[in-house]
Amino acid sequence: MIFFHYMMAPDLQDKFSLLIFVFLLMPMLYILFLIILIGAELAYFRIADLYNIIDKPNHRSSHQEITIRGGGVIFPLSVILWFPFFGFQYPLVVLGLVLITSISFVDDLKDISRSIRLLFHLIAVSLAFYSLNIFALHWYIVIASYIMVVGIINAYNFMDGINGITGIYSLVLFATLWWINQYQVQFVNPGLIVTLIISVLIFNFFNFRKRAKCFAGDVGSVSLAFVVVFLLFKLILQTDQLLYILLLAVYGIDAVFTIAIRLGLGENIFQAHRLHLYQLLANEQKLDHRVVSFGYGVVQLLVNVLVIYSIIGGSLSLGLKGLLLLAVAYVGIRMVIIRRVKAINAA
Repeated sequence: MIFFHYMMAPDLQDKFSLLIFVFLLMPMLYILFLIILIGAELAYFRIADLYNIIDKPNHRSSHQEITIRGGGVIFPLSVILWFPFFGFQYPLVVLGLVLITSISFVDDLKDISRSIRLLFHLIAVSLAFYSLNIFALHWYIVIASYIMVVGIINAYNFMDGINGITGIYSLVLFATLWWINQYQVQFVNPGLIVTLIISVLIFNFFNFRKRAKCFAGDVGSVSLAFVVVFLLFKLILQTDQLLYILLLAVYGIDAVFTIAIRLGLGENIFQAHRLHLYQLLANEQKLDHRVVSFGYGVVQLLVNVLVIYSIIGGSLSLGLKGLLLLAVAYVGIRMVIIRRVKAINAA
């Protein structure tokens, strides 16, 4: 919308005046977004209390108190809020987000069959793929992309298990994407990333606590993963740098290794469990959730710096060596924790 008015300005002076206006307006617009999203989150808390939308702790949980579920609804709301103010960009992606958010919110209220969830996910992802023009690529790339996206969405959902982990990890990711968009290559409207950062900061205020006010819920983690996938794929397609997928390296390694372990144990990988490394650290090692979440964020930030440095320097091997080092460290830490747990149980 702003871009349209800029292009239609009759002369250079009008264009310059409009740019000054935009410069002054944008911070105020983000402040408005902040106020609206805080109000929306507080309103949701009232609704959740009224309709008993809560998480009750059980033997598979990493928390001990009854907590509001679905506080992550603020993530898709932020995108929907951003949409009309920035020229209705990426309409198919926003439509896909609405679909995947809707089915995820219903899933937070009551159990939905895996096949129905998958159907909605595939429709939403297909809309995003059409927007990204992925269907113009080779068929095997399209299939691999579907598998990767479904994997990322499920990993993001599985990793949302302790206070702060989704918020801190996503904050690191969006901050990195903002830096890349600002200083390396502009691949997306910057307002989208800034608005997402605002929503994550608000969520962290209520979630990054010893006793969280709310959890993201499927509506938060799944919708956030969908937006992350869109941003990463857009960046990768525009730069032809697949190495950017390592901006999800920490989540990816934990998710892949845990799935492999559970398959080896003959467990149903779609059922709740407590075998992720972050769960072992929080539950078996009794580390503060916030310490574990902050640690995940710091490690991913270091990986992100390495990825950016590798791409700028044209050294793919450096990024891959970093991934290998991270995987080795992950396995080592996991083995140490499991040995300690076995020793305690044997005592």
